[in-house]
Amino acid sequence: MLRPRIPVNQQPTGGIIPVVTTLGTVVPHNPAQAPCGCQHHTPAPSAPASARPTVQLTPGSLLLLVGGGTAAVLVVGAVLVSLLLAVAITAGSLAIVALVVRSLINSETKHRR
Repeated sequence: MLRPRIPVNQQPTGGIIPVVTTLGTVVPHNPAQAPCGCQHHTPAPSAPASARPTVQLTPGSLLLLVGGGTAAVLVVGAVLVSLLLAVAITAGSLAIVALVVRSLINSETKHRR
């Protein structure tokens, strides 16, 4: 099986790089052996949450949002009703064709006797 080759730094720079095992896990360096060149900082305090909502809806934008939602619902409803009507018309047409074919077959068998 192919194994990846890890490049070796010929002249150390003083920075300690964690070793990556073949399984993909990172083995951290041991800080008790030597001081590392890493800069360990505490995370910066997050900014306080503001009291203002992120999205501000004005009466005009709220009316536009409601109108757009209503239009979308009406369009989707019209498409679904059209599809249902197309299926119903197709089913009715197939039923009529089946009756005509059955009638033709029955009349043909009656005339042969």
